[in-house]
Amino acid sequence: MLSYFSNPARFERLARPLGAVFGAAAALCLAGATVWGLFLTPPDSEMGYGFRLIYVHVPAAWMAMFVYVFIAGAALAGFVWRHMLADIAARAAAPLGALFTALALITGAVWGKPMWGAWWVWDARLTSVLILFFMYLGLMAIWSLVEPTQRAARIAGAVALLGVVNIPIIKFSVDWWAGLHQPATVIRMDGPRIDPAMLWPLLVMALGYTFFFGWAQLTRMRAALARRRAENAAKQSRPSRARLETREGGAS
Repeated sequence: MLSYFSNPARFERLARPLGAVFGAAAALCLAGATVWGLFLTPPDSEMGYGFRLIYVHVPAAWMAMFVYVFIAGAALAGFVWRHMLADIAARAAAPLGALFTALALITGAVWGKPMWGAWWVWDARLTSVLILFFMYLGLMAIWSLVEPTQRAARIAGAVALLGVVNIPIIKFSVDWWAGLHQPATVIRMDGPRIDPAMLWPLLVMALGYTFFFGWAQLTRMRAALARRRAENAAKQSRPSRARLETREGGAS
């Protein structure tokens, strides 16, 4: 299956309709969850209406980790099977992961000010998420500055695989070290500790974030393939122009 869709032409035939489906699903889920979560859920007994920030913050934090694992998986596929699309997928996902991570950090700061009395504390969870943001920036810098593209992909892939160790640190930091960040309330062995009236719009919002990532990822990959085709066409046309100019020069 992976080898079948590693062909760029086959991938694009699938990506075009699938991207449209993901885009429509993202719009429906995000719009529905926004109305449901921000206007229809009851206020929290302790935080009042301020708890509704979770509908932005929590899915962004989940996606920040999910996208990094996706990049690491693409990097591993690039090392093992040498698929060009794996490298393109990893590179296309990095800015999206950085966006989700930045959103999680910003909304976390907005949450922390009234809850903790400070915009930022060096809590284990916050610090490990900040490290994740810098890791995304580092991957983007490697792909932008290192030449040629194949060498950049190998370096970025190795860095991405090494950085996976930070993901369980983010997830379990609230259990391993005492800090201000509250423990997990949704993904728990003994089940969620959140009222279903608040949980369901949160899950729909998370689904909307996931569909948005799928749409944006496919769109960015298709754009990258189009750029690569244009670059290859330009390279092939240069020798032809050079030969033509040589013949014209000799004729004169």
